[in-house]
Amino acid sequence: MTSEWPADARATFDDLRASGWKPTPFREFVLKIHQRCNLSCDYCYVYHSADQSWRTKPTRMPTRVWRQTVGRIAEHVAAHGLDRVHVVLHGGEPLLAGVATIRAIVEALRASVPCTVDVTMQTNGVLLTEEILAALQARGVRVAVSVDGEASAHDVHRRGPDGHGSYAAVARALSLLGSESYRRSFAGLLCTVDVRSDPVATYEALVGHSPPAIDFLLPHANWANPPAAGGGTPHGDWLVAAFDRWYDAPKRETRVRLFDSVVMLVLGGASRSEQVGLSAVPLVVVESDGAVEQVDSLKSAYEGAAATGLHVETDPFDAALSHPGIVARQIGSAALSATCHDCRLMRVCGGGSYTHRYRPGHGFRNPSVYCADLIRFIDHVIGRVRPDVERLRSAVAR
Repeated sequence: MTSEWPADARATFDDLRASGWKPTPFREFVLKIHQRCNLSCDYCYVYHSADQSWRTKPTRMPTRVWRQTVGRIAEHVAAHGLDRVHVVLHGGEPLLAGVATIRAIVEALRASVPCTVDVTMQTNGVLLTEEILAALQARGVRVAVSVDGEASAHDVHRRGPDGHGSYAAVARALSLLGSESYRRSFAGLLCTVDVRSDPVATYEALVGHSPPAIDFLLPHANWANPPAAGGGTPHGDWLVAAFDRWYDAPKRETRVRLFDSVVMLVLGGASRSEQVGLSAVPLVVVESDGAVEQVDSLKSAYEGAAATGLHVETDPFDAALSHPGIVARQIGSAALSATCHDCRLMRVCGGGSYTHRYRPGHGFRNPSVYCADLIRFIDHVIGRVRPDVERLRSAVAR
């Protein structure tokens, strides 16, 4: 795969640097503190995709590795004068690492990193208890939970190794998170879109948990492994229906990161979602063995797609800022295909998720495999938002 873009674009990237371009320092660090999971979700990019490297990595992140990682984060923050960073405790299932380990990592981050450190845990929620939530809240760890809407839609995909659905356990966890005692620890919900589910029912099931935010993710696919749905724009249609339900609510019920980002981009602002827009992606992943990697959804493309060849015990995070895969996520439209450059929606769409652009033999300089769906969705948002803005302007001008 070394001849595919962006691995074959080092000369181009050198020219960018020579012209004055500089990388954006990392502000988000994803730590894979436990490599295994207690669920077997059928769409998981770790266990059910092209890259099976998890099999060779330690189950838990060893103490020496997470301590070295904390030191590297502190080093990076100091080198770039950062005032705030975000650390995501991830897996597998991070709660399998145990509360004692999580507590030790968080305390080390707070003691060593010379800036504000926001810590979030991304969990499937099955193991969350009141005791664990109390321990996490005491250390300022906010909790995001993966859930796919209604019980029937969730349990189709998110099952335990025994084949039983996990919704009942997740619902119990969300009840705790939504309670007055732990509400401030609730970071939000992550939902993978399934076009077989009802989009409005899915949104309403999610908002029924009163989350501060929802993130909808398209299933990871690429040109070698396209979405399972047939022709047309099923994912775009799904997002349109969910957007309309969210947008037409009498009052704002919650943030939806993808929807908020597209609205902001349509109005000339910036995106807070990796799925759209041209903003630099200041994110890096540390695997349980200490390997420094790109965004881990790249594992759905091919074996080694996320690798950088770097390790926290031997390399500073600044070394990763020169990796072609990292550079490609930070140079905006310069990373896009000619097809994207010719598209009227380029600035809003931004080529879609980088992961979804992969085509064997060509690499990642292609339109998203969800290109038609994104056009369908973004055009719809434009059609809803711009007339409303014009009406507001007219009303103010009167």
